[in-house]
Amino acid sequence: MAEEQSELDERIIIKDQHVKEIDLVNRDPKRINEDVVKVDFEDVIAEPVGTYSFDGVWKTSYTTFTVSKYWCYRLLSAVLGIPLAVVWGFLFALISFCHIWAVVPCIKSYLIEIQCVSRIYSLCIHTFCDPLFEALSKICSNIRVALRKEI
Repeated sequence: MAEEQSELDERIIIKDQHVKEIDLVNRDPKRINEDVVKVDFEDVIAEPVGTYSFDGVWKTSYTTFTVSKYWCYRLLSAVLGIPLAVVWGFLFALISFCHIWAVVPCIKSYLIEIQCVSRIYSLCIHTFCDPLFEALSKICSNIRVALRKEI
């Protein structure tokens, strides 16, 4: 009985990795569009002091702007949201596929192959350059510089 419960819990955990609940209230939890899309009437249209339109025109303009922005967004998202979601899903799946099956294996292969060259290069540097630079440092260590002010 305990084994069956453990197996059932394991299946539920595996299912939860592929199914995710979405939040219908907070639709931008990572705040990726916080500064880009928040455009209100006051951000676009403003009348400076001394050049006011009629109050009715101002109220109607506000209502027209707000309602048209709201419904245009809803209509565009209804018409284009699902096709664009398919396109973006395909694109990010393609990027993930290329990264997982091509980029990372190429980098790992390169790192394995370059390790041999790295050891040979390091051996050559330590064999030829270290003695040369050590000898040059001993030669240059006896150089003395004196500054004199002549009048």
